[in-house]
Amino acid sequence: MKLVYMMITALTLSLGAAAQETTETKGTSDTTRKKTGKTISISSDGITVTSFPDSIKKKEDKDFKFRFAILELGINYLQDNTDYSSAAAQDFLNVDPEMRNENLFSLREGKSINVNIYPVMGSYRFVNTRRQKMYISSGIGLQIYNFRFNKPISYINETRPMVVTDTVSFSKNKLAVTYLSIPLSVTCKTKLAKDTWLVYGVGITGGYRLSSWTKQVSDERGKQKNRDPFNLNNFNSCVTGELGIDGVIRLYASYQLTALHKDALDQHPYAIGIRFGGI
Repeated sequence: MKLVYMMITALTLSLGAAAQETTETKGTSDTTRKKTGKTISISSDGITVTSFPDSIKKKEDKDFKFRFAILELGINYLQDNTDYSSAAAQDFLNVDPEMRNENLFSLREGKSINVNIYPVMGSYRFVNTRRQKMYISSGIGLQIYNFRFNKPISYINETRPMVVTDTVSFSKNKLAVTYLSIPLSVTCKTKLAKDTWLVYGVGITGGYRLSSWTKQVSDERGKQKNRDPFNLNNFNSCVTGELGIDGVIRLYASYQLTALHKDALDQHPYAIGIRFGGI
């Protein structure tokens, strides 16, 4: 995967329009100027658009702003709370009884990638002091899980959804799920030193499953893709967190509160990675 989004040096483009109104009375002259405009900036914190009247100090009037092109890139994991002795799990897993345990879904963690993309985020600064700033933000984006399995398992949905063990060796065996995601978060910035701010925050996301598919590659069958619900939940909810130094690095983490599947399996994805851009 190629990252198009890169952290670049701060760049500011200013667009403004001004109107001047002059009134004169006997013995006096009064001139009033009022300017309005927008500032677009691109930096390691993302792309920001801010509207402001020039009559107010620019540093003080960025309480509401939009950020564009925020990207999160990390590694997926699975917390598996499944009761593999339950009738639902036994029915869903058409595999050797000795394989009916959490090891069946062990991941190639270095290749199980989580990608979250937020094209636009709006934030409101509700605390603004010399040493502390606090923001509430929301937006819309995509949350994408890629699960790369070690075992030769296959998700099928013929007469009913199930997981089976395959007879071939896969060089790639992946389940991918994409959600439309709406986040709500509170972000704090605490001043550590001159121009150095500690960034930390928590939030929650709600998502709707847009698509899910498997991709398998083997010498015997070549490349195969299969799109299907695979007994996956249509909705998900996650708690999220971030920690970093503003303008330097940001780390994020997420944990899915809802189970990945509708029933049978009680698996909860979580991810840890790097955030490019942010509030």
